[in-house]
Amino acid sequence: MQSQKKVAVITGGSSGIGKAAALGLAAAGYDVAICGRRADALQTVAVETKGYWAECDVTDPTAVAHFFAGVKERYGRVDLVFNNAGRFAPAVSFGDLDVVTWREMVDTNLNGAFYVAREAFRAMRDQNPQGGRIINNGSISAYVPRPGAASYTATKHAITGLTKAISLDGRAFNIACGQIDIGNAATDMTSHMNAGSLQANGTIMPEPTFDLRHVVDALLYMAGLPLSANVQFMTVMATTMPYIGRG
Repeated sequence: MQSQKKVAVITGGSSGIGKAAALGLAAAGYDVAICGRRADALQTVAVETKGYWAECDVTDPTAVAHFFAGVKERYGRVDLVFNNAGRFAPAVSFGDLDVVTWREMVDTNLNGAFYVAREAFRAMRDQNPQGGRIINNGSISAYVPRPGAASYTATKHAITGLTKAISLDGRAFNIACGQIDIGNAATDMTSHMNAGSLQANGTIMPEPTFDLRHVVDALLYMAGLPLSANVQFMTVMATTMPYIGRG
C-alpha cells in the first residue's frame, strides 16, 4: 500500500530526541515508523503518532533489514530516515578504556548507523518515485571530544565521514544526506549536566541545556527541503555551553 503522506523512519524512537522527532514529524503530517529496543515505550509513542513500530536492535543487520521490510509493507516507500539510535559510555581515561566497551560503542553508534543508512539508501534507490533524505544524528563530539570519551568521540567523528560518503553516492539516485549535531538538548540523558560535567581542566561544572523542541524545529526544516537542496551539517546547541573554545 502506497502512503499518501511522506513516510518518516526514526531509529531510537522510544524516548528523548527520537521520541520528540517522531511526535514532531507526525504533527507535521508524516506517516511515522519508529524502532527501538523497548516495546512498551515504542507502543506508547506509536499510539500518539498513529504510526508503525517494531522492536529492533540496530546492531543486528538482519533485524534492521526486517524492520525496513515492515515499513515498506505498511507504507509502500521511505521518504525520510532520522538515523538517531546511539549510546553513551561512562567517562574513562583513554588508557583505561576496555576493549569490550570500545566494541559495544562502535557496534551501536557506527555499525548500527551504517546498517540503518544502507537499508534506507536501498529503499530510496529502488522505489518509484526514486529518492529520499537521510539525516544522521552526529553530535558536538563529531567535532570536539569530552574528557574520557574516546569511544563515543571516535564513532561520532566516523558518522561525519559516513554522512559525506552517503551524500556523494546518493547523488545518482536523488538521495540527500545531512547531519544534525546536537549540543546539550534537555533530555533524561542530559539531566546529569545540571549537577555538573567533567571539563577539560579537570573541574566539574554545570552545563546549560536548551529545549528539545528546537531540535525538532531544526529537523523539520531539514526534512522539509526539496531533494534539490540539502543541509549538509547543522549544529544546534545551548548558546553558552562549553563547545566554542572547549578545553
